[in-house]
Amino acid sequence: MAFNATLEVTDRKIARITLSGELDAAAAPGFRAEIEKSAAQQAKRLVLMMRNLEYIASAGLRVLVFAKQKMGAACDIYVVAPQEQVVESLELTGLRHSLVIMREYDAAEIENLA
Repeated sequence: MAFNATLEVTDRKIARITLSGELDAAAAPGFRAEIEKSAAQQAKRLVLMMRNLEYIASAGLRVLVFAKQKMGAACDIYVVAPQEQVVESLELTGLRHSLVIMREYDAAEIENLA
């Protein structure tokens, strides 16, 4: 399945990227470009909607590391509804400790920018 990443930024500066397909080495530059757009808009939260992401390769994991660096320490990164194989990759690499993994989108937690 072809990879797709769609970015939307809310008026509250929450960047939401919806990912689908397979995030492999060929697709990683497209994902990175969406991260760079999010950072340029000074997003306060980065939300990665992963329900339809079937696979993440090491190149995709490197983009997640890049996202954490590019967005800065003050920007929390949420991974929403990842499939089990994606969670396994996040756990095996230790990235799970740098991200907030949620089974469903929780607006109360994510959008509370107080």
